[in-house]
This record gives sequence, C-alpha cells and structure tokens, in this order.
Amino acid sequence: MTELWVVVPAYQEEARIEGALAALAAQRDRDFTLLVADNGSTDATLAKVRAFAERAPFPVEVLVEPEKGVGSAIDTGFRHAIANGATLLARTDADCLPEPGWTAAARAGLLASRGLVCGRIVARRDEHGPLGRGLFRVLVTLGALFGRVRPAHRRRHGFLTPYRMHGGNNMAITAELYQAVGGMPRRPSPTDRTFINRVRRNTTAIVHRRDMVVQNSTRRIRAYGVIGTARWYLDRGAGRRRVDIR
Repeated sequence: MTELWVVVPAYQEEARIEGALAALAAQRDRDFTLLVADNGSTDATLAKVRAFAERAPFPVEVLVEPEKGVGSAIDTGFRHAIANGATLLARTDADCLPEPGWTAAARAGLLASRGLVCGRIVARRDEHGPLGRGLFRVLVTLGALFGRVRPAHRRRHGFLTPYRMHGGNNMAITAELYQAVGGMPRRPSPTDRTFINRVRRNTTAIVHRRDMVVQNSTRRIRAYGVIGTARWYLDRGAGRRRVDIR
C-alpha cells in the first residue's frame, strides 16, 4: 500500500489524457497509486485509462463520480484515496503534463511541511508558441497579484497566512489537513480560491515549490479568448458560460 496517491479528475478527455498518463509514467518517483476520478465521460476517456492501467508502472484505480463538477470529482477521489490508506495526496488534471520531478517534489514538500504544497504552473509547450506561453504567464501572474491585493483575502477575515496562488492542477496536501478543512468544494470550477482560503483559515503550513512543475493546457485561451481567460484567473467566472470547458 502506497502512502502517496495522485488523483486526476477527468471529463471527456480522450484527446489529452494519454499525454497526462505518459507524463505520470515518466516520473522519477513512481511509488504512488494513480486514481482517475471520471466525472461521467461518454467518450473514450475511461477506455484509454483502463488500457494504460494494464501496462502502468504503478497501481491504477478508476472511479466514476456522477455528481457534476470538478470539485465533486476531486473530493470523491481524495476521500476514496484516504479511505484506502493514503496519507499524502497530489492532484493534477487530465489535460496537464507533470514534469518528471513532480511527484518527488510533491512528496518532499509534504513530508517537510505536513501541510499544503503549491507547485509552479507553466504553459504546455506543444499547444502554443512563445507568444501564447508568454500570454499565459502574464494571466497567471495577474491572477496571483489580484489574489494578494483582494480585500476579501486579508488576514483580518480570519486567515492565518497571506494569500498564495494555488493552482488546483498542481497541488499536494496531507490527508490529515484535507479532512480538517472539510475537503474540496463540491461544485464546478472555479474551486481553487475557495479551497486555499479554507486551508489558510486552518494552518500556516502552506509552501511553494518551484521544482514541482506542471505544464498546463492553454486551451482556455482559445475557448474563452484573452478577456474571458483574464476574467477566469481574476476569479470573475466564465462570463455567460455556465460551466468550465473541462
């Protein structure tokens, strides 16, 4: 039984999930169990995960969460992992590519902090050229800055530590802390700011590791446009769109 579980929420990801699975198989630290929490896909997502499981260099489990929303899939996945012995939890998304040192950095960060570890997010190199990757970096930077200066995130509201950018597709947390904060909000995206604020009200053990790197899909820029994507990273939702493209 492994202490570290990696949870990947997925919905209609047949075009991208094989890349995420291959990136996880290429990790230098492969002493973990992978759990794919499918949110009711009707395409070939699950078939591709099950085919990968037959040759994977680590145990692979699959569960289906019928309650719609990435938060529901993540929460069900994390709680399943905890019920099956996980003490350390990491998450990335089905359209992301964790770099080879990702799980090792997550494990080291968790063992050192016993809290929440936030990693570094960069744009996927196979989706955009330098201009698109630069735009993505600017949008993430603006989102992080907005989070720090936003009045609702100040310590006087009961937070124990300053606000820190938290990308749900690149995070790790101890099972103990996850349960203490009440878990991930069971709703569609965005969930990241709500979750980090739950953690900030519980502990100061929040660290950032620059060596815990995930290449993030930039497809939201194409789907939402620059202004729509900026709204998203500034926690203004998706405008008239009712659900996240994931």
